[in-house]
Amino acid sequence: MKISTNILTAGFMAFMMTIPTLSAQDKNMSRSEIANQNLETLFHIKLEDNKGSDKDLMDILQKYIFGDVFKVGKLDIKTRELLTVTTLTVLQTLPQLKAHIGGALNAGNSPIEIRETIYQCAPFIGFPRTLNAINVFNEVIKERGLEKELKSTATTVEEDRYEKGLAIQNPIYGDEIRENMRNLPDGMGDEVARFLTEVCFGDFYTREGLDLKTRELLTIAILTTKGSVTALKSHVIGNLKVGNTIEDVTASVIQIMPYIGFADSFSALKVIQDVIKETPNPGSDSTPRQEDK
Repeated sequence: MKISTNILTAGFMAFMMTIPTLSAQDKNMSRSEIANQNLETLFHIKLEDNKGSDKDLMDILQKYIFGDVFKVGKLDIKTRELLTVTTLTVLQTLPQLKAHIGGALNAGNSPIEIRETIYQCAPFIGFPRTLNAINVFNEVIKERGLEKELKSTATTVEEDRYEKGLAIQNPIYGDEIRENMRNLPDGMGDEVARFLTEVCFGDFYTREGLDLKTRELLTIAILTTKGSVTALKSHVIGNLKVGNTIEDVTASVIQIMPYIGFADSFSALKVIQDVIKETPNPGSDSTPRQEDK
């Protein structure tokens, strides 16, 4: 998705602000009214503002993305923007990522929350693309003068990263990866399983800044964007185990649908349907995510 230069510029001019989720009454607004409200919140522009080089396309995408999609589910605007930042990081659409990092700040997310959102992508998309996204993030933070708000959020040291990673991984996923890798030659499967525990769960999932529920919800966006349907099912179930609702998991896929298209989104929604069929009571109630407390 190409966002006009107007959005890129305007998005960097405002200080952080917290905006609540749309109320039931708000959801009775027209999609144009909702889109206008969200564009003002995220980028400080109006729906009728300069739409760049292609007015018709921008009119369609703005009403769809910021109007239609924002009416689906109960995700707050902070979570929606973190999901969008995640998807744009995976896609490596860096101009749009820069705009939405600004939007995520305007929605009330802290610099650390946004940085951790990008870090969360690393085990799934690799480090080069994550570094590209972090470079864009650092540009926005410098332009906003927010460098002092960043600090290390690591909670492990070399001696305990495996144990702390396993403490998160095992209750959710057990020995699934070790079992899947055990037929590799020369014990390399054990090494791969150890890397997953130490790096994905030890180095990243243990970090402060985002809670486990949020990290797992963002992982849904990562895997859906990548089209990793095989891994997605485990993480849908993992989301339920850590307390996310099946509604929030579904709404997260719909939130990123405009950025990845219908085909990959439908594949992910089919996986969610399969989990619903196989799970007696997938659950609708959930404790709040860390940023909602």
